[in-house]
Amino acid sequence: MNFVETLSAVAWAVIIASLAAAAVLSVLAFLRPRPIHLWPAAGAVVVAIVAASTAGSPVPAVAAPLVALLGTVVAVFGGSPAAATALQLAMGTSAPPGAHGGILVAVRPDEPGAAGVSAPRREVLRGGLTIGVLERLGAAGSIIAAFPEGLAIVVAVKGVGRFTELEAPEARERFIIGTFASLIWACAAAFAVHLAVR
Repeated sequence: MNFVETLSAVAWAVIIASLAAAAVLSVLAFLRPRPIHLWPAAGAVVVAIVAASTAGSPVPAVAAPLVALLGTVVAVFGGSPAAATALQLAMGTSAPPGAHGGILVAVRPDEPGAAGVSAPRREVLRGGLTIGVLERLGAAGSIIAAFPEGLAIVVAVKGVGRFTELEAPEARERFIIGTFASLIWACAAAFAVHLAVR
């Protein structure tokens, strides 16, 4: 085994090990939302990207599907804690949570049912956790499949679906920050896979 083959084997071992570590940490951060799991997962993704940029070809037969699976797990599960951390850093205290996973925002005085009620609230951005998982799955899948146009489709569908809920400033801010953090995380994890199996 010559030096180039040895370097490639080491790079593949680092890619798989770092993505496996990132996958475990991402799932832990998803199940118990704490930044203590998220920051090491982010570091492991960076290590995987650096190692993937140095990995030589050919891609080992078993490595490609394993790396794709690990990268998808990292993308899907790590994005929610990444979005929550970004929202906490950007906004501090969060808006009051609703009963269905959304946030409570003040009802405009001209909305039906708002008259005669003191500070009425309604829930917006419901189902964000499920939508986020699907969004990251679509984004990561698009990048791994070398179909970056799929990202535009994912963002467009999400934006159109949420458009009517974004009139409250706190809803807009949460939507933009959460979506960007979630997509950046998913794209970084998928980028490591894309570099590795290119």
